Amino acid sequence: MLSIKNFSKSYKGGKKAVDNLSIEVKAGDIYGFIGHNGAGKTTTLRSAAGVLDFEEGDILIKGISIKKDPVACKKVTAYIPDNPDLYEHLTGVQYINFISDIYSVTKTERKKLTEKYADAFELTPNLGDLISSYSHGMKQKLAIISELLHNPELLILDEPFVGLDPKASHTLKNIMGEMCREGSAIFFSTHVLEVAEKLCNKIAIIKAGALVASGDTDLVKGNQSLEDVFLELIEE
Repeated sequence: MLSIKNFSKSYKGGKKAVDNLSIEVKAGDIYGFIGHNGAGKTTTLRSAAGVLDFEEGDILIKGISIKKDPVACKKVTAYIPDNPDLYEHLTGVQYINFISDIYSVTKTERKKLTEKYADAFELTPNLGDLISSYSHGMKQKLAIISELLHNPELLILDEPFVGLDPKASHTLKNIMGEMCREGSAIFFSTHVLEVAEKLCNKIAIIKAGALVASGDTDLVKGNQSLEDVFLELIEE
């Protein structure tokens, strides 16, 4: 579903934010992407979503290069950043309709899925309010709901649980599990290692832009906790 091949990204000054990274996310995977601040997680996720250009390697979504045909890739992908930048002059429902129009979601489908996900995240009473009145958590919920309406085959999330209350976090975990059981793939970063350990069937650990461990969660952590493995690897 998502194939990151020898991916490298440099910023001004020539310092590489990510160096020769290769990761394979298959249909049905909940793949956790772990690393300290500045390790290159967000750079990787933004590049995979087609937000950032990059110099070396390639990123394929369903076998299609994000460089060569970004529109085709984005049609089957949903990207939710850690701090969603929404149009605050719109109401929640106006924003949902705007995103639905971009993805050509029918009115019948958007109505059905809006009701499903807005009820699940307890945002239905606030959909008529201006986004400018929303808390950070409410904006996060709206961003998630909007990106789920086109039934993405690949979901890319950057720290999706930050700002969500415990109930909303539980709801999101259930939705992620449901999507993967139906054949979608999820690639997400998180600092909450307990969540990654329980939720993910695969993980990748990145340090200073380089991959230091990846594979099935149980194999990577062995008899240790994921936290212990992570701390050992980043301190080496």
